[in-house]
Amino acid sequence: MNSRLVDQVRDSSVPGLLLRAVPSVLTVISVVFGARNHDQHRLPYGIIVALGVIVVVSNVSMFWLRYGEPLGRAGYGLLVFAIAGSLLWYALPGSAMIVAPFWVTRSAVRYYRPTPIAWVIVVVGILGASVPLYITTRTGTAALGTAFGVVALTLASINRRTREQQLEDLEVSLARKQAAIEEHGRAAALAERARIARDVHDVLAHSLAGLSLSLQGARLMLVRDGASAEAVEQVTRAQGLAAEGLAEARRAVAALREDAVPDVRALGDLVTAYRLESGATAEFEVEGTPRELPDDVMSTLYRTVQEALANTRKHAPGAPVEVKLSYGDVVGLTVVDRPGKRPDRAAPGGYGLVGMRERADLVGGSLEAGPTPTGWRVELEVKA
Repeated sequence: MNSRLVDQVRDSSVPGLLLRAVPSVLTVISVVFGARNHDQHRLPYGIIVALGVIVVVSNVSMFWLRYGEPLGRAGYGLLVFAIAGSLLWYALPGSAMIVAPFWVTRSAVRYYRPTPIAWVIVVVGILGASVPLYITTRTGTAALGTAFGVVALTLASINRRTREQQLEDLEVSLARKQAAIEEHGRAAALAERARIARDVHDVLAHSLAGLSLSLQGARLMLVRDGASAEAVEQVTRAQGLAAEGLAEARRAVAALREDAVPDVRALGDLVTAYRLESGATAEFEVEGTPRELPDDVMSTLYRTVQEALANTRKHAPGAPVEVKLSYGDVVGLTVVDRPGKRPDRAAPGGYGLVGMRERADLVGGSLEAGPTPTGWRVELEVKA
Protein backbone atom coordinates (compact mmCIF):
# COMPACT_ATOMS: atom_id res chain seq x y z
CA MET A 1 0.00 0.00 0.00
CA ASN A 2 1.56 3.33 -1.05
CA SER A 3 1.94 6.29 1.28
CA ARG A 4 -0.84 8.26 -0.40
CA LEU A 5 -3.31 5.44 0.15
CA VAL A 6 -2.14 5.18 3.75
CA ASP A 7 -2.85 8.89 4.21
CA GLN A 8 -6.31 8.49 2.65
CA VAL A 9 -7.19 5.64 4.98
CA ARG A 10 -5.73 7.42 7.98
CA ASP A 11 -7.47 10.72 7.23
CA SER A 12 -10.87 9.05 6.82
CA SER A 13 -10.56 7.01 10.03
CA VAL A 14 -11.47 8.06 13.56
CA PRO A 15 -7.79 8.51 14.59
CA GLY A 16 -7.28 10.62 11.47
CA LEU A 17 -10.18 12.90 12.40
CA LEU A 18 -8.85 13.21 15.96
CA LEU A 19 -5.45 14.20 14.57
CA ARG A 20 -7.09 16.92 12.49
CA ALA A 21 -8.84 18.17 15.61
CA VAL A 22 -5.55 18.89 17.43
CA PRO A 23 -5.51 22.62 16.44
CA SER A 24 -9.04 23.01 17.80
CA VAL A 25 -8.06 21.38 21.09
CA LEU A 26 -4.99 23.63 21.41
CA THR A 27 -7.14 26.68 20.63
CA VAL A 28 -9.68 25.83 23.34
CA ILE A 29 -6.92 25.22 25.89
CA SER A 30 -5.16 28.46 24.97
CA VAL A 31 -8.35 30.54 25.19
CA VAL A 32 -9.42 28.97 28.52
CA PHE A 33 -6.03 29.37 30.18
CA GLY A 34 -5.63 32.82 28.62
CA ALA A 35 -8.63 33.96 30.69
CA ARG A 36 -6.50 33.60 33.86
CA ASN A 37 -3.71 35.85 32.59
CA HIS A 38 -5.40 39.10 31.72
CA ASP A 39 -2.10 40.96 31.84
CA GLN A 40 -0.81 38.97 28.83
CA HIS A 41 -3.75 39.80 26.59
CA ARG A 42 -3.00 42.06 23.62
CA LEU A 43 -6.66 42.11 22.62
CA PRO A 44 -9.90 42.21 24.62
CA TYR A 45 -10.89 38.78 25.88
CA GLY A 46 -14.16 38.91 23.94
CA ILE A 47 -12.25 39.29 20.68
CA ILE A 48 -9.96 36.44 21.74
CA VAL A 49 -12.97 34.19 22.32
CA ALA A 50 -14.41 35.18 18.95
CA LEU A 51 -11.11 34.40 17.23
CA GLY A 52 -11.01 31.05 19.06
CA VAL A 53 -14.49 30.19 17.78
CA ILE A 54 -13.49 31.14 14.23
CA VAL A 55 -10.39 28.92 14.45
CA VAL A 56 -12.37 25.94 15.76
CA VAL A 57 -15.17 26.30 13.19
CA SER A 58 -12.76 26.68 10.26
CA ASN A 59 -10.72 23.73 11.55
CA VAL A 60 -13.80 21.52 11.84
CA SER A 61 -14.81 22.43 8.26
CA MET A 62 -11.59 20.74 7.10
CA PHE A 63 -12.43 17.36 8.67
CA TRP A 64 -14.17 15.86 5.62
CA LEU A 65 -11.96 17.27 2.90
CA ARG A 66 -10.50 14.21 1.14
CA TYR A 67 -6.82 13.78 0.51
CA GLY A 68 -5.66 14.79 -2.95
CA GLU A 69 -8.64 16.98 -3.82
CA PRO A 70 -8.08 20.56 -4.98
CA LEU A 71 -8.56 23.11 -2.24
CA GLY A 72 -11.37 24.97 -4.01
CA ARG A 73 -13.73 26.61 -1.53
CA ALA A 74 -12.08 24.72 1.30
CA GLY A 75 -9.04 26.90 0.67
CA TYR A 76 -10.96 29.86 2.02
CA GLY A 77 -11.60 27.91 5.21
CA LEU A 78 -7.87 27.32 5.58
CA LEU A 79 -7.19 31.01 4.86
CA VAL A 80 -9.65 32.07 7.57
CA PHE A 81 -7.98 29.57 9.92
CA ALA A 82 -4.55 31.01 9.07
CA ILE A 83 -5.61 34.63 9.70
CA ALA A 84 -7.60 33.91 12.87
CA GLY A 85 -4.91 31.57 14.23
CA SER A 86 -2.17 34.14 13.60
CA LEU A 87 -4.19 36.89 15.32
CA LEU A 88 -4.83 34.54 18.24
CA TRP A 89 -1.09 33.84 18.45
CA TYR A 90 -0.53 37.60 18.52
CA ALA A 91 -3.24 38.08 21.19
CA LEU A 92 -1.92 35.24 23.40
CA PRO A 93 1.89 35.33 22.97
CA GLY A 94 2.51 32.86 25.78
CA SER A 95 0.14 30.20 24.39
CA ALA A 96 0.60 27.21 22.10
CA MET A 97 -1.11 29.02 19.21
CA ILE A 98 2.25 29.39 17.44
CA VAL A 99 1.43 25.88 16.17
CA ALA A 100 -1.45 27.26 14.06
CA PRO A 101 0.61 28.97 11.30
CA PHE A 102 2.85 25.90 10.97
CA TRP A 103 -0.12 23.49 10.81
CA VAL A 104 -2.14 25.49 8.28
CA THR A 105 0.87 26.07 6.01
CA ARG A 106 1.73 22.38 5.95
CA SER A 107 -1.88 21.39 5.33
CA ALA A 108 -2.21 23.78 2.39
CA VAL A 109 0.62 22.14 0.40
CA ARG A 110 0.84 18.63 1.84
CA TYR A 111 -2.57 17.03 1.48
CA TYR A 112 -4.36 18.96 -1.24
CA ARG A 113 -3.59 19.89 -4.81
CA PRO A 114 -2.03 23.37 -4.64
CA THR A 115 -4.00 26.30 -6.04
CA PRO A 116 -3.18 30.02 -5.97
CA ILE A 117 -4.94 30.39 -2.65
CA ALA A 118 -2.59 27.78 -1.17
CA TRP A 119 0.37 30.11 -1.73
CA VAL A 120 -1.58 32.97 -0.15
CA ILE A 121 -2.07 30.73 2.89
CA VAL A 122 1.67 29.98 2.94
CA VAL A 123 2.49 33.70 2.95
CA VAL A 124 -0.06 34.35 5.72
CA GLY A 125 1.41 31.45 7.70
CA ILE A 126 4.95 32.80 7.40
CA LEU A 127 3.91 36.28 8.46
CA GLY A 128 1.51 34.99 11.10
CA ALA A 129 4.28 32.98 12.81
CA SER A 130 7.12 35.53 12.62
CA VAL A 131 5.50 38.96 13.03
CA PRO A 132 3.77 38.28 16.41
CA LEU A 133 7.03 36.76 17.69
CA TYR A 134 8.95 39.86 16.65
CA ILE A 135 6.38 42.13 18.33
CA THR A 136 6.68 40.06 21.51
CA THR A 137 10.48 39.66 21.68
CA ARG A 138 11.68 42.54 19.51
CA THR A 139 14.25 40.08 18.23
CA GLY A 140 14.68 39.95 14.50
CA THR A 141 16.74 36.78 14.66
CA ALA A 142 13.97 34.84 16.42
CA ALA A 143 11.34 36.14 14.00
CA LEU A 144 13.52 35.36 10.99
CA GLY A 145 14.28 31.89 12.33
CA THR A 146 10.57 31.20 12.79
CA ALA A 147 9.87 32.38 9.22
CA PHE A 148 12.59 30.07 7.91
CA GLY A 149 11.08 27.27 9.97
CA VAL A 150 7.72 27.71 8.26
CA VAL A 151 9.41 27.89 4.86
CA ALA A 152 11.41 24.72 5.61
CA LEU A 153 8.27 22.86 6.70
CA THR A 154 6.50 24.02 3.52
CA LEU A 155 9.33 22.83 1.29
CA ALA A 156 9.54 19.51 3.13
CA SER A 157 5.80 19.00 2.71
CA ILE A 158 5.97 19.83 -0.99
CA ASN A 159 8.92 17.47 -1.40
CA ARG A 160 7.10 14.62 0.30
CA ARG A 161 4.00 15.17 -1.77
CA THR A 162 6.08 15.24 -4.98
CA ARG A 163 7.87 12.05 -3.96
CA GLU A 164 4.56 10.33 -3.26
CA GLN A 165 3.25 11.45 -6.66
CA GLN A 166 6.38 10.08 -8.35
CA LEU A 167 6.03 6.78 -6.50
CA GLU A 168 2.39 6.54 -7.48
CA ASP A 169 3.23 7.30 -11.11
CA LEU A 170 5.97 4.66 -10.96
CA GLU A 171 3.54 2.10 -9.57
CA VAL A 172 1.05 2.87 -12.33
CA SER A 173 3.81 2.64 -14.94
CA LEU A 174 5.01 -0.69 -13.56
CA ALA A 175 1.46 -2.02 -13.46
CA ARG A 176 0.92 -1.02 -17.08
CA LYS A 177 4.24 -2.55 -18.08
CA GLN A 178 3.39 -5.77 -16.29
CA ALA A 179 -0.02 -5.86 -17.98
CA ALA A 180 1.65 -5.27 -21.35
CA ILE A 181 4.15 -8.09 -20.69
CA GLU A 182 1.35 -10.46 -19.70
CA GLU A 183 -0.70 -9.49 -22.73
CA HIS A 184 2.32 -9.94 -24.99
CA GLY A 185 2.97 -13.37 -23.47
CA ARG A 186 -0.65 -14.36 -23.93
CA ALA A 187 -0.63 -13.11 -27.52
CA ALA A 188 2.56 -15.07 -28.21
CA ALA A 189 1.03 -18.21 -26.71
CA LEU A 190 -2.15 -17.77 -28.74
CA ALA A 191 -0.10 -17.17 -31.89
CA GLU A 192 1.85 -20.38 -31.27
CA ARG A 193 -1.34 -22.31 -30.65
CA ALA A 194 -2.81 -20.88 -33.84
CA ARG A 195 0.31 -21.89 -35.78
CA ILE A 196 0.09 -25.45 -34.47
CA ALA A 197 -3.63 -25.50 -35.25
CA ARG A 198 -2.90 -24.39 -38.83
CA ASP A 199 -0.25 -27.07 -39.23
CA VAL A 200 -2.60 -29.75 -37.92
CA HIS A 201 -5.38 -28.48 -40.15
CA ASP A 202 -3.29 -28.08 -43.32
CA VAL A 203 -1.35 -31.32 -43.04
CA LEU A 204 -3.11 -33.91 -40.92
CA ALA A 205 -6.74 -32.89 -41.46
CA HIS A 206 -6.35 -32.46 -45.21
CA SER A 207 -4.49 -35.76 -45.49
CA LEU A 208 -7.20 -37.58 -43.57
CA ALA A 209 -9.88 -35.89 -45.66
CA GLY A 210 -8.14 -37.03 -48.85
CA LEU A 211 -7.73 -40.53 -47.44
CA SER A 212 -11.42 -40.68 -46.54
CA LEU A 213 -12.42 -39.64 -50.06
CA SER A 214 -10.02 -42.18 -51.61
CA LEU A 215 -11.40 -44.95 -49.42
CA GLN A 216 -14.92 -43.95 -50.34
CA GLY A 217 -14.01 -44.18 -54.02
CA ALA A 218 -12.33 -47.54 -53.46
CA ARG A 219 -15.43 -48.85 -51.71
CA LEU A 220 -17.66 -47.78 -54.57
CA MET A 221 -15.31 -49.43 -57.08
CA LEU A 222 -15.30 -52.66 -55.09
CA VAL A 223 -19.08 -52.65 -55.00
CA ARG A 224 -19.22 -51.96 -58.72
CA ASP A 225 -16.78 -54.79 -59.52
CA GLY A 226 -18.63 -57.26 -57.32
CA ALA A 227 -15.87 -57.70 -54.73
CA SER A 228 -16.46 -59.87 -51.72
CA ALA A 229 -18.49 -58.51 -48.84
CA GLU A 230 -15.47 -58.92 -46.55
CA ALA A 231 -13.31 -56.68 -48.75
CA VAL A 232 -16.04 -54.06 -48.92
CA GLU A 233 -16.44 -54.25 -45.14
CA GLN A 234 -12.71 -53.76 -44.55
CA VAL A 235 -12.60 -50.70 -46.79
CA THR A 236 -15.74 -49.32 -45.13
CA ARG A 237 -14.15 -49.80 -41.73
CA ALA A 238 -10.98 -48.05 -42.89
CA GLN A 239 -13.08 -45.19 -44.19
CA GLY A 240 -14.80 -44.93 -40.82
CA LEU A 241 -11.45 -44.84 -39.03
CA ALA A 242 -10.26 -42.06 -41.36
CA ALA A 243 -13.45 -40.10 -40.68
CA GLU A 244 -12.96 -40.55 -36.91
CA GLY A 245 -9.36 -39.42 -37.22
CA LEU A 246 -10.49 -36.36 -39.16
CA ALA A 247 -13.05 -35.56 -36.48
CA GLU A 248 -10.36 -35.88 -33.77
CA ALA A 249 -8.06 -33.61 -35.76
CA ARG A 250 -10.80 -31.01 -36.06
CA ARG A 251 -11.47 -31.19 -32.32
CA ALA A 252 -7.76 -30.73 -31.65
CA VAL A 253 -7.70 -27.68 -33.94
CA ALA A 254 -10.75 -26.23 -32.20
CA ALA A 255 -9.14 -26.78 -28.77
CA LEU A 256 -5.90 -25.12 -29.87
CA ARG A 257 -7.77 -22.15 -31.27
CA GLU A 258 -9.81 -21.84 -28.06
CA ASP A 259 -12.44 -19.17 -28.74
CA ALA A 260 -10.68 -17.80 -31.79
CA VAL A 261 -12.93 -16.07 -34.29
CA PRO A 262 -13.67 -18.32 -37.31
CA ASP A 263 -12.05 -17.39 -40.61
CA VAL A 264 -12.79 -18.20 -44.24
CA ARG A 265 -10.93 -21.48 -43.89
CA ALA A 266 -13.35 -22.48 -41.13
CA LEU A 267 -16.26 -21.98 -43.55
CA GLY A 268 -14.55 -24.32 -46.00
CA ASP A 269 -14.05 -26.84 -43.21
CA LEU A 270 -17.80 -26.90 -42.58
CA VAL A 271 -18.46 -27.66 -46.24
CA THR A 272 -15.75 -30.34 -46.33
CA ALA A 273 -17.17 -31.96 -43.20
CA TYR A 274 -20.61 -32.06 -44.79
CA ARG A 275 -19.20 -33.67 -47.96
CA LEU A 276 -17.31 -36.34 -46.02
CA GLU A 277 -20.20 -37.16 -43.72
CA SER A 278 -22.93 -37.30 -46.37
CA GLY A 279 -20.96 -38.42 -49.39
CA ALA A 280 -22.82 -35.78 -51.38
CA THR A 281 -21.36 -33.10 -53.61
CA ALA A 282 -20.49 -29.98 -51.63
CA GLU A 283 -18.71 -26.94 -53.08
CA PHE A 284 -17.31 -23.83 -51.44
CA GLU A 285 -16.48 -20.80 -53.58
CA VAL A 286 -14.98 -17.41 -52.68
CA GLU A 287 -15.70 -14.55 -55.09
CA GLY A 288 -13.99 -11.18 -55.06
CA THR A 289 -10.93 -10.00 -53.15
CA PRO A 290 -10.96 -11.35 -49.59
CA ARG A 291 -10.51 -8.78 -46.83
CA GLU A 292 -10.45 -8.85 -43.06
CA LEU A 293 -13.92 -8.71 -41.56
CA PRO A 294 -15.00 -7.69 -38.05
CA ASP A 295 -15.13 -10.53 -35.56
CA ASP A 296 -18.90 -10.36 -35.10
CA VAL A 297 -19.49 -10.45 -38.86
CA MET A 298 -17.19 -13.44 -39.32
CA SER A 299 -18.90 -15.28 -36.47
CA THR A 300 -22.30 -14.57 -38.05
CA LEU A 301 -21.14 -15.97 -41.41
CA TYR A 302 -19.81 -19.08 -39.71
CA ARG A 303 -22.96 -19.71 -37.68
CA THR A 304 -25.16 -19.15 -40.73
CA VAL A 305 -23.29 -21.77 -42.78
CA GLN A 306 -23.29 -24.13 -39.81
CA GLU A 307 -27.03 -23.75 -39.25
CA ALA A 308 -27.88 -23.99 -42.96
CA LEU A 309 -25.90 -27.22 -43.36
CA ALA A 310 -27.47 -28.64 -40.20
CA ASN A 311 -30.89 -27.95 -41.66
CA THR A 312 -29.89 -29.62 -44.92
CA ARG A 313 -28.80 -32.74 -43.02
CA LYS A 314 -32.15 -32.77 -41.23
CA HIS A 315 -34.58 -31.88 -44.01
CA ALA A 316 -32.72 -32.93 -47.18
CA PRO A 317 -30.11 -35.53 -46.23
CA GLY A 318 -27.62 -36.31 -48.96
CA ALA A 319 -28.54 -33.24 -51.02
CA PRO A 320 -25.78 -31.51 -53.02
CA VAL A 321 -24.79 -28.18 -51.47
CA GLU A 322 -23.19 -25.02 -52.84
CA VAL A 323 -21.79 -22.35 -50.51
CA LYS A 324 -20.62 -19.05 -51.97
CA LEU A 325 -18.91 -16.18 -50.12
CA SER A 326 -18.63 -12.94 -52.12
CA TYR A 327 -16.74 -9.75 -51.32
CA GLY A 328 -18.00 -6.47 -52.73
CA ASP A 329 -19.69 -3.35 -51.43
CA VAL A 330 -21.43 -5.81 -49.15
CA VAL A 331 -20.33 -9.24 -48.03
CA GLY A 332 -22.69 -11.87 -49.35
CA LEU A 333 -23.11 -15.48 -48.28
CA THR A 334 -25.29 -17.95 -50.16
CA VAL A 335 -26.04 -21.54 -49.12
CA VAL A 336 -28.07 -23.58 -51.58
CA ASP A 337 -29.07 -27.23 -51.30
CA ARG A 338 -30.57 -29.14 -54.24
CA PRO A 339 -32.34 -32.34 -53.26
CA GLY A 340 -34.06 -32.24 -56.67
CA LYS A 341 -37.53 -31.16 -55.61
CA ARG A 342 -39.24 -28.20 -54.06
CA PRO A 343 -39.84 -28.57 -50.29
CA ASP A 344 -43.38 -29.56 -49.44
CA ARG A 345 -43.82 -26.53 -47.19
CA ALA A 346 -41.82 -23.98 -45.26
CA ALA A 347 -42.98 -24.10 -41.68
CA PRO A 348 -42.77 -20.75 -39.85
CA GLY A 349 -39.66 -20.70 -37.71
CA GLY A 350 -38.35 -23.85 -39.40
CA TYR A 351 -34.86 -24.26 -40.78
CA GLY A 352 -33.47 -22.20 -37.89
CA LEU A 353 -34.56 -18.99 -39.59
CA VAL A 354 -35.26 -17.17 -36.35
CA GLY A 355 -31.75 -17.67 -35.01
CA MET A 356 -30.09 -16.84 -38.32
CA ARG A 357 -32.12 -13.65 -38.75
CA GLU A 358 -31.35 -12.56 -35.18
CA ARG A 359 -27.62 -12.95 -35.81
CA ALA A 360 -27.93 -11.01 -39.06
CA ASP A 361 -29.81 -8.17 -37.34
CA LEU A 362 -27.14 -7.91 -34.65
CA VAL A 363 -24.48 -7.07 -37.25
CA GLY A 364 -26.74 -4.81 -39.32
CA GLY A 365 -27.27 -7.38 -42.07
CA SER A 366 -30.25 -8.97 -43.75
CA LEU A 367 -31.10 -12.60 -44.30
CA GLU A 368 -33.46 -14.12 -46.83
CA ALA A 369 -34.37 -17.78 -46.91
CA GLY A 370 -36.90 -19.73 -48.87
CA PRO A 371 -37.63 -22.61 -51.22
CA THR A 372 -36.40 -22.89 -54.78
CA PRO A 373 -37.73 -25.18 -57.54
CA THR A 374 -35.07 -27.73 -56.60
CA GLY A 375 -34.42 -27.17 -52.90
CA TRP A 376 -33.72 -24.41 -50.39
CA ARG A 377 -31.70 -21.19 -50.47
CA VAL A 378 -30.28 -19.08 -47.64
CA GLU A 379 -28.80 -15.69 -48.50
CA LEU A 380 -27.08 -13.32 -46.05
CA GLU A 381 -25.83 -9.81 -46.81
CA VAL A 382 -23.77 -7.68 -44.43
CA LYS A 383 -22.20 -4.27 -44.92
CA ALA A 384 -18.62 -4.73 -43.74
